[in-house]
Amino acid sequence: MVSARDVVRDLMVLDSAVYAAVAATETPALDRGLRRLSSAADHSKLSLAAAGLLALRPGRTRRAAVLGVFAVGLASAGANLVVKQLIRRPRPDRLATASSAERHVRMPSSPSLPSGHTAAAVAFAAVTGSALPALAFPLGTLACAVGYSRVHTGVHYPGDVAAGALIGIASAAAVTAGANHWAPRPPCR
Repeated sequence: MVSARDVVRDLMVLDSAVYAAVAATETPALDRGLRRLSSAADHSKLSLAAAGLLALRPGRTRRAAVLGVFAVGLASAGANLVVKQLIRRPRPDRLATASSAERHVRMPSSPSLPSGHTAAAVAFAAVTGSALPALAFPLGTLACAVGYSRVHTGVHYPGDVAAGALIGIASAAAVTAGANHWAPRPPCR
C-alpha cells in the first residue's frame, strides 16, 4: 500500500527535477524578458495597472476591474499570510543548479510555497476574464507567463506555481460568488 507520505516525497522529487531541468536549459533569448516580467509582477503591479485602465470605462468593465482587485487581494492574503506561513517551504537553491545568473531576480526572503505572484495573476485573470470574455485569453496567457517566469528566474519550484494557481482560482471563485450574492450584476441592456 502506498502511503500519503510516499506520494508527497515522490511529488517533491519530481518538482525538484523539473525545476533543475528548467534551470539547466540555456535560453538566453528569453532570460531578459522573463526576468523583466517576473519583476513587473511584483506587488501585483501588472494586474493593478490593468485594473486601473479597465476602471476608466463604466459599467461591467469597471465592475470587472473592481472584482479583479478584490480577487488579487484575497489571493495575495491567502498565499502570503496563510499558506506560506503554514508550510514554510525553503526557496530553491540556485547555486546547486546549472542556471545562468543572467536570468535571476532577487531571491525573496519569504517561504517558497505557494507562488504569490501566480496566485494574484491567476485570480485577476479568472475574475476579469469571466466578466469580460474578450480579455480571458490574453489575461490567462499573461498569468501563465508570470507563473513560468517565477520558475525560470529561480525563485519558485513548479509545484509552488501550481499551488499558487489553485489559490488564484479559488480566490476568483470566492470573489465572484460573493459579488453575485451581495451585489448582483445589473441586467444587460
